[in-house]
Amino acid sequence: MASTSRTRTGRGRGRGRGRGRGRGRGSGSSSLPPPPSTLPLIIEEFFIVVYEDPLVKKELPKKFADYLDGKEPAKVYLRAADCGPRLWTVEVLFDGQGRMYLDKGWEKFAIAHGVDFGWFVHFKYEGDDVLTVKVFDGTMCRRYILRRLRY
Repeated sequence: MASTSRTRTGRGRGRGRGRGRGRGRGSGSSSLPPPPSTLPLIIEEFFIVVYEDPLVKKELPKKFADYLDGKEPAKVYLRAADCGPRLWTVEVLFDGQGRMYLDKGWEKFAIAHGVDFGWFVHFKYEGDDVLTVKVFDGTMCRRYILRRLRY
């Protein structure tokens, strides 16, 4: 019984200590983060779900296209997360309505990595037009490329 009352007391004291901190100190010393509208838009990671033919051009999220606004690349370089330093060159299309597509070169990447219907393709923007890619199959498990070892 005694341990129950200590736990309650301990939790109660811990919660109460932080209340009120940062309030009433003046308008310039607030430790609160700025409102979301003033934060810079940083899109580092996103994914697409393959709902249609995995070998045709793929639309990337509009937020990512908006992030690149003003510096739209003609091509991007895809790096499979598990395949070392190899980069796959993929042409990029912008349709004038804010949508961005992976086009020529995507088919070769998709074939090499076995991308299929219902799969998730995770992208991480590394800067300099490089995207690191992870592929997840229909069971939601990560797909690794197994290479034959030559002896």
